[in-house]
Amino acid sequence: MPARDLFADEEPKRRLLSVWELTSQVKDLLESSFPAVWVSGEISNLARPRSGHCYLTLKDDRAQLRAVIWRTTARRLRFELRDGLEVTCHGCVDVYPPRGAYQLVIEQIEPKGIGALELAFRQLREKLEKEGLFDPRRKKPLPPFVRRVAVVTSPTGAAIHDFLQVLGRRWRGADVLIVPTRVQGEGAGEEVARAVKTASRVKPHVDCIIVTRGGGSLEDLWAFNEEVVVRAIAACPIPVVSAVGHEIDVTLSDMAADVRALTPSEAAELVAPASEELVAALRQYQKRLIAALRSRAGSARSRLDALARHPVFRRPHQLVHDLSRCLDELETRSTRAIRHRLQAARARIDAASGQLDSLSPLAVLGRGYSLTRRTSDDSVVRNAGDLTPGDEITTRFAQGEATSRVERTRQ
Repeated sequence: MPARDLFADEEPKRRLLSVWELTSQVKDLLESSFPAVWVSGEISNLARPRSGHCYLTLKDDRAQLRAVIWRTTARRLRFELRDGLEVTCHGCVDVYPPRGAYQLVIEQIEPKGIGALELAFRQLREKLEKEGLFDPRRKKPLPPFVRRVAVVTSPTGAAIHDFLQVLGRRWRGADVLIVPTRVQGEGAGEEVARAVKTASRVKPHVDCIIVTRGGGSLEDLWAFNEEVVVRAIAACPIPVVSAVGHEIDVTLSDMAADVRALTPSEAAELVAPASEELVAALRQYQKRLIAALRSRAGSARSRLDALARHPVFRRPHQLVHDLSRCLDELETRSTRAIRHRLQAARARIDAASGQLDSLSPLAVLGRGYSLTRRTSDDSVVRNAGDLTPGDEITTRFAQGEATSRVERTRQ
């Protein structure tokens, strides 16, 4: 048996890691293991600082998970987040190195059991109902005959073709003013609201305004559920007919308008004194146009999804997001420190004020004592022997003073 070296180092060499190195390895491991996950839970501790980011906690009955929605994603949310809301989230797992804590970076969030757009629709409808925007008493009647009518819609959509075809067959004595606008997509709501306001100010004035577009899914019709469009229709001084989508489609614009038409064709029937059906060719063009647009949109969406999955686009602003979160935390800590300093300074002032009150001569007088001075030389009288009969004295009390003359003294 070989001899044992008593001075040999039995412990193998250890590789020491810094906190940053270990955290970076954990960060790389988590982000590569969970690049995309779906998580469901209840929202709690929701915070929205001025940076525009949303910080929250997802929880169930056994665990909690910190999560963040960056400003660019939060601005695209259709519904209002609140504590207690059950949601389903899609995102990636991230590690925040300054705290050494992991979090879920939410890229998509939907209410559990109900669509995001459906929840946003209900929330906005409840809000506007309380304000009275859907009150039947504020609705204006349509004129029996129209001379000028403004149509707010897309000039290339099928809705305007349907309306003009039916109106032309029913009533040729009406002039039609088309106010062009986009009827779906990002920013379409603001364009529709501006178009309604423009139509109400044209000279000579129009007799009524038609707000219309063809049918589609809830996402396609969402521009007519936006608050800016509903308020523009409710505030319009000219009667407004809403003809958005098909009969089964009900938008907030329909509720705020003075008259609701089930289709653009029915809108023409409501404002004109005769009726006629659409020709088969226009219906076929409408179907082909919708199919072509959907095909183009699907192809473009596929290319966009492929680009979005590229690593360079997944998290291009990670450092900016981390620094933004640090600023949010520093803002919270500085606000708390200032409040603490103000409270401490106020307590010291109160203590000093109490000490001054206890040392004040006026406090002694307030307990029933008095101060007597000889009127002739304003000297303080501390002994009766200092006075002689006939001396004039002034006595100071807690409230006021009195002047008297000495008749006699007694030791």
